[in-house]
Amino acid sequence: MLLTTLWQILVGIDNKRKQNTSNENHLLLRRNKMKQARVLNEKELNLLLLYINTRRHSARDRLMVLMTFYAGMRIKEVVATRLKDVLANDGSVRLEINLSAEQTKGKYGRTVVLPEKLRKEIQNYLSERFTDKQLIALTYSNQLDKPLFATQKRAGFDANTACYHFHMLFKNAGLDGASSHSGRRSFITKLSAKSVPLKVLMEMVGHRNLQTTQRYIEVTPDQKRAAAELV
Repeated sequence: MLLTTLWQILVGIDNKRKQNTSNENHLLLRRNKMKQARVLNEKELNLLLLYINTRRHSARDRLMVLMTFYAGMRIKEVVATRLKDVLANDGSVRLEINLSAEQTKGKYGRTVVLPEKLRKEIQNYLSERFTDKQLIALTYSNQLDKPLFATQKRAGFDANTACYHFHMLFKNAGLDGASSHSGRRSFITKLSAKSVPLKVLMEMVGHRNLQTTQRYIEVTPDQKRAAAELV
C-alpha cells in the first residue's frame, strides 16, 4: 500500500513537471508572436552556426536553422517537413518542398523553393544519416513519412518544443532578441534589400496579402547610409 502511494506521488510530480514545461514552451511561443523577432546579419548568423557546431546534434540543428534563414520557412513548417518532402525517387534533394495545409499556417498549402545552397545543406545532413544506397531504398519504403528532424527520443518536434529549442540556441550564442521567427524575418528583409519585388516575396513566404509581408521587412543601418549617399 505504501509503495503504491509513493508511486502515485512520483507519477503525479513527473506529470506536473511535464505540464509546466509544456506551458512554458507555449507561453514563449506566444510571446515571440507578439513581438518582432530580431533580424540577423551574415556575421550574426555565422556566429550562431559556430555555436551550433560545438553542440551535439549539430547537423540537425544547423539545417533546422538554415531552413528558416535560406527559405523563409516558419518553425511549424520546418518541424512538419517529412523525408518524402525533400527526397526525390533517385535519392536526390528536390528543387522545392510542397507543403500541405496541415503542415503550414492557415487553410492553404504552399510551395517552398529551395536555393542551391540549402539543397546542399539538406544533402549533407542526409548523407550523415544514410548511405547513398540507404537513401535510394528509403524512397521506396514507409520510412518516408517520418519527420526530417527528430528529437533525442527519435520522435518529431512539435512547434512549441522547437520554438523553445531555437530560443535556447540564440540565447546561448549571445543573440538577445532573436527567436524562431528571426530566420523568416531575416530572409524577407535580405531579399527586399536586394530589390526583390514585394509580390514575389509574398508568394515565396506564403502570405496572402502584401501588408503582412511589409511588416516583416526591417530597414537596416546599411540601407539608410546607402540612401543618404544618393542625395
